[in-house]
Amino acid sequence: MLIQTDFVLDAKGLACPMPIVKTRKTMKDLEPGKVLEVVANDKGSTADIKAWAESAGHHYLGTTEEDDVLKHYLRKSSGEEKAETKHPYIASHNDLQVVLDEGKEVIVLDVREAAEYAFSHVPGAQSLPLGVLGQGFEEIDKEAQIYVVCRTGNRSDTAAQKLATAGFNNVRNVIPGMSEWKGATEKSL
Repeated sequence: MLIQTDFVLDAKGLACPMPIVKTRKTMKDLEPGKVLEVVANDKGSTADIKAWAESAGHHYLGTTEEDDVLKHYLRKSSGEEKAETKHPYIASHNDLQVVLDEGKEVIVLDVREAAEYAFSHVPGAQSLPLGVLGQGFEEIDKEAQIYVVCRTGNRSDTAAQKLATAGFNNVRNVIPGMSEWKGATEKSL
């Protein structure tokens, strides 16, 4: 799967601490919610970039490696962790896990960016990023039981509200989202 990014930073040939210095500078210029790909060949950059992203409040999505070239993916924080939810119908991780374990026919709709989804998602979840959610409504059964997930519960709250406004009758916002999900996951890289 091709991972869609908003900006690519070439840090090949640079040793510690330069990949972090360049990443920090580039992240300052990105808009919140955008995905950065950092291309590097310093093996230590994986741990460094992951630790820096977490300490700076950004979301480290993951790293791929091909022919000794590392590609690190980060999503710039948008402050979503502090947002207040408004959709009245929520589901806990346990609620979602129970319906999945029981084999009930539900739709798990992942509204994170494609890169976030690619690195880790609930098995069987459908990817429909929030930014294009309105374009995918016609493909979703309005009577289906829908569990909407994102990273923290904020984007999924917005998506749940949009779905409810569009006439979907059984929509649940999964709180707190994939950032604390302990159930099974899969990748689609």
